[in-house]
Amino acid sequence: MSFSKWIGAAIGWSFGGPIGAIIGLALGSVVDGMSNGEGATVYRDNPQQRPQTQSGDFEVSLLILASIVIKADGRQDQRELDFVRNQFVGMYGKERANHAFKLFKEINKQQNISTRQVCLQIRQMMEHASRLQLIHFLFGIAKADGLVTDDEVHQIYTIAGYLGISHNDYESIKAMFYKNADSAYKILEIDKTATNDEIKKAYRNMAKKYHPDKVIHLGKEHQKGAEEKFKQVQDAYEQLQKERGF
Repeated sequence: MSFSKWIGAAIGWSFGGPIGAIIGLALGSVVDGMSNGEGATVYRDNPQQRPQTQSGDFEVSLLILASIVIKADGRQDQRELDFVRNQFVGMYGKERANHAFKLFKEINKQQNISTRQVCLQIRQMMEHASRLQLIHFLFGIAKADGLVTDDEVHQIYTIAGYLGISHNDYESIKAMFYKNADSAYKILEIDKTATNDEIKKAYRNMAKKYHPDKVIHLGKEHQKGAEEKFKQVQDAYEQLQKERGF
């Protein structure tokens, strides 16, 4: 598959708006008709009218947000870049990953990407479960070099806010990567005063929220990340079961 055919395949709403402009600038003249992204996206205030996010829409959104997070601390660590590349190889296979990383490097050269504008387009066009998956991936990037800076955490928190991710959802996903004594409770979005029945109810709610079927429309390539979140919820619940003996 050629580079131009790859970028044009399975991409819907991300051809337009600020994301389309970023892609167009990154690609230059490689793909005709993407240089400004004007007129291609119709924004919708009603979530019920959102077009279904396609794999390519998620992929491009991920590339741009990953670039923002990697540059948050003012440096680019090779381990973070390797994490992005390895994740894409795991999700898409080597050929598609090579195309994605080629685009990623071009996006990374851009200095004036508006985090707010990009996130607002994603928020308006992408369903909640897929946005949660984006945050999960971004925390993986931040931790890839073994040194998580305050700038990176703040950037992800800012992105989560713009994406319409609640504070509890943000803390739940963050707790999957940064373990402490309260992690199991944070993952289930409860506090340590919760009763056993409240823990059981929280587990059922989180299992529904993070079930891999929520992102099945993105394709099998994104099921792995969703399965990782789902397993973390199961592990948190099992840990509290053992600690409390119920």
